[in-house]
Amino acid sequence: MQSELSIVWIYPDLLSTYGDQGNVLVLEQRARARGIVTRTVHVRSSDPVPRDGHIYLIGGGEDRPQILGAERLRRDGGLHAAIERGAALLAVCAGYQIMGSVFGGEEGQPVPGIGLLDISSGRGERRSVGELAGEVDPALGLPMLTGFENHMGVTRLGPGVRPLSRTVVGTGNGDGTEGCYAGKVIGTYLHGPALARNPALADLLLSSIVGQLPPIDDSWYQRLRDERLAAVLPR
Repeated sequence: MQSELSIVWIYPDLLSTYGDQGNVLVLEQRARARGIVTRTVHVRSSDPVPRDGHIYLIGGGEDRPQILGAERLRRDGGLHAAIERGAALLAVCAGYQIMGSVFGGEEGQPVPGIGLLDISSGRGERRSVGELAGEVDPALGLPMLTGFENHMGVTRLGPGVRPLSRTVVGTGNGDGTEGCYAGKVIGTYLHGPALARNPALADLLLSSIVGQLPPIDDSWYQRLRDERLAAVLPR
């Protein structure tokens, strides 16, 4: 295992809506429960993105902060360099769209993304707000995803990525899928925060860096999952 796990939270001053910073706390807690020492770096939009982190996180935000975040990440280049050297990434909502080739701006105009994922996003006809549940790609071996979405995005996946899940409830990408993944990079529209609602997803990120993880008590997480899934899944 790593002697110290470096977690990098990108642009909390621009992209941190709907409790997305809770993803950082969940990773810290689940690592600590297994005796893994963590060091968390909060990278403001005026700071360079470190290239030596292990797990990177970026959250959601409004249109203008999203555009500013994309511009600064394109200029910086640190996230690209980190992923190329084997780091993991969870990108949520606006952060997810930024990772692609293009996304929709304030008036729906195309805005360049950073090209880290083979996706493109635009604005849909109406906002998708509410609970989301999805059956995860079997290759990942994860239980059903649960979360909250609030976006107008429509995201198209290219051949370089696979859908993270197939939607059972909610909109997600807009084509019956939700999110995507490629290697150690995961994109999703799920808030909640995503990792509190889906601890197995947090462990997937951790294990991609430190290797096999011993089990821990997930009873509190499971109570939250059971409650939310029972509220939205057809009986």
